[in-house]
Amino acid sequence: MTDTVEANVGGAESGAGLELPESWREVLGTETEKPYFAELAAFVAAQRAEHQVFPPSGQEFSALEATPYEKVRVLVLGQDPYHDDGQAHGMSFSVLPGTRTPPSLRNIFKELDADLGIPAPDNGYLMHWAEQGVLLLNAVLTVRAHEANSHKAKGWEKFTDAVIQAVSAREEPVVFVLWGNYAKKKLPLIDTGKHVVVQGAHPSPLSAKLFFGSRPFSQINTALEGFGVDPIDWRIPDLKQA
Repeated sequence: MTDTVEANVGGAESGAGLELPESWREVLGTETEKPYFAELAAFVAAQRAEHQVFPPSGQEFSALEATPYEKVRVLVLGQDPYHDDGQAHGMSFSVLPGTRTPPSLRNIFKELDADLGIPAPDNGYLMHWAEQGVLLLNAVLTVRAHEANSHKAKGWEKFTDAVIQAVSAREEPVVFVLWGNYAKKKLPLIDTGKHVVVQGAHPSPLSAKLFFGSRPFSQINTALEGFGVDPIDWRIPDLKQA
């Protein structure tokens, strides 16, 4: 498939490695032609040859594929993918159906219930959000199994900074969601005169006490309504039918 990732060492070294989903090519195409991106693609390919890497090959750009550039209404920034077996699939905070909901996502669902009265679903698959225009972007898009931040500072941050800047450059206003100090460092990349930024503590158990009560979901929907667009339906469909 041309609109998924095809990482191989030869292709990466020639600059033809990690290939963008079609809707993002016009705004990010020059990034894939830069030397750092070829080095990044070669690094990812070499890591996959020697180690278990998450998400699986072909899912690195799942967030960009699920939420086309022109449909982004909200950008939620995570740090790096889940690093345990069967969790990461290329969208920040989301896990595939059948995977146990990780602690940070459980806390997100607790706050969603407290904020909007939406009870936690029986799964952590956030595709329903992505399809409505919520770009679930991690700053780093791959990780070695069971080693958090193991692909930090290899080039992904430069690429995802370009994603953030491309979204900020859009004419239509967007809500940027920055949870935790790492995400808040990206604020200078955002045109705050045009867009709305919702900031707060990270939903990790380490900072959940500060995250609880922040009411980010109602803030996001209030901002979207202020833009004159529909709010997000934050309900995640249950997998088990009654």
